[in-house]
Amino acid sequence: MDEVSHEEIWNAHLKAKKALLDHIAEKTGVIMDINVLTLGFARRATAYKRAAMLFSDPERLKEINRTGKLQLVFAGKAHPKDDAGKRVIKEIYNYMAGLRGEVEAVYLENYDLDLAARMVSGVDVWLNTPLPPMEASGTSGMKAACNGAINFSILDGWWIEGCIEGVNGWAIGPYPMVPIGENERRRIEIKDLYNKMEYLIIPKFYHDRDGWREMMRSSISKTAYYFNSHRMMRRYITEAYL
Repeated sequence: MDEVSHEEIWNAHLKAKKALLDHIAEKTGVIMDINVLTLGFARRATAYKRAAMLFSDPERLKEINRTGKLQLVFAGKAHPKDDAGKRVIKEIYNYMAGLRGEVEAVYLENYDLDLAARMVSGVDVWLNTPLPPMEASGTSGMKAACNGAINFSILDGWWIEGCIEGVNGWAIGPYPMVPIGENERRRIEIKDLYNKMEYLIIPKFYHDRDGWREMMRSSISKTAYYFNSHRMMRRYITEAYL
């Protein structure tokens, strides 16, 4: 990956991003701008994933959007018997309605392998906000990283091992083992989420394009070589089965 130019990485990403935005336009009628920073969140809709955390303070989100435009793309199904997960989807729809005209956002229906592939390759930033220590792994973040998307995630699951702050992505909040109460943890997470968006992510995307492309390259090079099924099977065989 170190031999792949920034331009080649960026052009490949723009092709994938255009495919995602064209799909959004076809399915929802919402026209998104390929030049706008686009955040993606797509996984099973269940309470501990905390998909609505980004909307914890809608007014703060609007302020951040005024420093640099944002586009939000959500997807994910709830289990038919998961009422809490269904409520999360309704909450997101309500928040999106309140932001209409300021922050462009969509929730894509019928999340499947095809849509997942479009999203992990087409968004600029992959967001993950689970309640620690509930995240079993977080393979969507690995797939996004292998496509050059930059992860912005709670330090749980694979991201505890994978995050190199400011190099291949950004962490949200403290480590799971830090001994603090749940309310204090959530306060720190929300503060970190908004501050890093405003002061690190948006300025990097809009005002340091070379730096952004280097992070995309690092996202691939620092992830694909380690977080893959070959290594997983080798470790299962040598460390568990033998």
